[in-house]
Amino acid sequence: MTSKTTRAYEYRHVVGFEETNLVGNVYYANHIRWQGRCREMFLRDYAPELSQEMKNGLCLITTRCSCDYLAELSAFDEVVIRMRLAAIAQNRVTMSFEYWRCKGRDAEEIVALGEQQIVCMQRSAGVLEPAPIPKGLVEALRSYC
Repeated sequence: MTSKTTRAYEYRHVVGFEETNLVGNVYYANHIRWQGRCREMFLRDYAPELSQEMKNGLCLITTRCSCDYLAELSAFDEVVIRMRLAAIAQNRVTMSFEYWRCKGRDAEEIVALGEQQIVCMQRSAGVLEPAPIPKGLVEALRSYC
């Protein structure tokens, strides 16, 4: 488990009824959806120039994602998803995710751990080719490892 003292990008989420199953706990696929949302909000906040690069053919393609579930979540639980850079290699970025349930004033409980890997590709004339990780994204991510 990663220490909470290292810097992480945080995305806060309150679980809604639509994210639960008939038993009342969060349906497992939502954790993966929250990883994507956390990553998107990070890009919006720290690498907004990528939006224009994506209009010009840059593709951020998820090649792998995982989640280890440690405790159940229910409707109205407040969850903090913390994202950190795990690795950068060639055109690949791996991010780690921690899911923490807020349990009142400054109390948290770890409920899941995840990981996601993306590759940078460039679309040109309908063909995808490996592309370097944009400098702005590398700089933004390096402050979260």
